[in-house]
Amino acid sequence: MKRIFILIPLILAMTVMRGQNGSCKLALVKYNGGGDWYANLETSLKNLALFCNKNIGTSIDPDQDVIELDNRDLFSYPLLHLTGHGNISLNDREIQNLRSYLMGGGFLHIDDNYGMDIFIRREMKKVFPELEFVELPWNHAIYHQSFDFKYGLPKIHEHDGNEAKGYGLIWNGRLICFYSFESDLGDGWESPEVHNDTPEVRTKALKMGANIVQFAFMGDAVE
Repeated sequence: MKRIFILIPLILAMTVMRGQNGSCKLALVKYNGGGDWYANLETSLKNLALFCNKNIGTSIDPDQDVIELDNRDLFSYPLLHLTGHGNISLNDREIQNLRSYLMGGGFLHIDDNYGMDIFIRREMKKVFPELEFVELPWNHAIYHQSFDFKYGLPKIHEHDGNEAKGYGLIWNGRLICFYSFESDLGDGWESPEVHNDTPEVRTKALKMGANIVQFAFMGDAVE
């Protein structure tokens, strides 16, 4: 049965960024350090939003926003998406703002487009010195929202040929950050002509993306 759900207001001072027709927006994180934060800028989140609206009952404005982490409007978004291939560098204000956002109910999806692993781990350690990324087991709720992934994170692009793994930062028992590694979900969300992925591969990537969106909005509250 198709799951229809309502976006719950975020904790503390968060409100939902509204687009046209009262829909919420997802945001792509723009960061410094030289890495290509814009790697999947054109079609990735747009296609994910359209897929979610059609298949899991969301009302997401497909016209994504781009947000810098020191922007006070950060707290208006239910989900941030961060991707790229290279270095990322966060300043003190960005670190504090992101920490407050995640502790206040926000959700961050980091998608390693290839080559950013050492940099993102270093910078997220500054945001949460007390936390470590942990590999999420295959039975974690994020893999079993509207779409069931029995064997965890799907492999979309080969890269080094290693197994796709999903890592998380868990604060006070809540998953606040999902890090998809050796998967490249965002490339799978792109339009077909960008990477020439098969419909099967793109659908798999979009379904996992929809699970991430649904988990960010609802957590474990799936009937």
